[in-house]
Amino acid sequence: MPLLVVGTLALDTIQTSTETRDSLLGGSAVYFSCAANYFSPVHLVGVVGDDWPPEHTQFLESRGIDISGLDKVPGTKTFRWRTQYTPGLTQRETLDVQLNVYGSYSPVLPESLRRCPFLFLANGSPTVQLRVLDQMTGPRLVIAEAIEMWIRQERDELLGLLQRVDGFVLSASEAIQLSGEANLVRAGMMIRELGPSFVVIKKGEHGAMFFSKHETYVLPAYPTADVIDPTGAGDSFAGGMMGYLAEQGSFEPTTLKEAMAYGILAASFTVEDFSVDRLRGVQRSDIELRMERYRRMLTF
Repeated sequence: MPLLVVGTLALDTIQTSTETRDSLLGGSAVYFSCAANYFSPVHLVGVVGDDWPPEHTQFLESRGIDISGLDKVPGTKTFRWRTQYTPGLTQRETLDVQLNVYGSYSPVLPESLRRCPFLFLANGSPTVQLRVLDQMTGPRLVIAEAIEMWIRQERDELLGLLQRVDGFVLSASEAIQLSGEANLVRAGMMIRELGPSFVVIKKGEHGAMFFSKHETYVLPAYPTADVIDPTGAGDSFAGGMMGYLAEQGSFEPTTLKEAMAYGILAASFTVEDFSVDRLRGVQRSDIELRMERYRRMLTF
């Protein structure tokens, strides 16, 4: 089934202990779309400026991602983000954020996309996410995410959003910030009580935790020896998860657990190179092979 994602497209500068890469293709909607596209048709809605390289557009189109909802605003610049990772790539510091054209962006969905059955509200202002949701007509499944900046700046709007979504995805630090609870199990349970039917807490190299009314579980990360750039792993996780749910047309408990596993595998490929470069050469068959290994790893 078709899947709609609304979020950021960005030009990232990534610094690690060994290398710096400038103006990389990035953004929550980009990573999400590239991962989800392995499983289901993806429609991407976002905004860029004059500095957006045409080869990035060509790449998205070559993946079969529908970008009819991509706006390019003359006289503006694309959202830019610069980060620096510590040795070991387990921590990062945001050095600079320039919202640019995204700072005033208010998406207007094409009429053809308003009936998409699956909607993912990727990183963005909760106010904007609510405006997008208001334009939809009866989606079957809505999942949203939030980052620390929006939790801090638009907390009330985020709490309103949580009353209207089916699922919510966030990192461990974001879960602690939102809930005020240092224990992640209690944090996940508290956030679920704010409205969504299920909550997923991403734990990076430690996998992900799932919380619903009837079950709580943890899936480990896939062992990845060659971690080059963790940027976008969380967005790829969400894309793999949501893409599989859209492919199956279901979000029953078993399907949700399988979707979590596919999200973890999508993230495991993403971290093996900068930007989405690793995903450029990965096929669905590669994901399925890694899934076989992952299943064996979890069986005892």
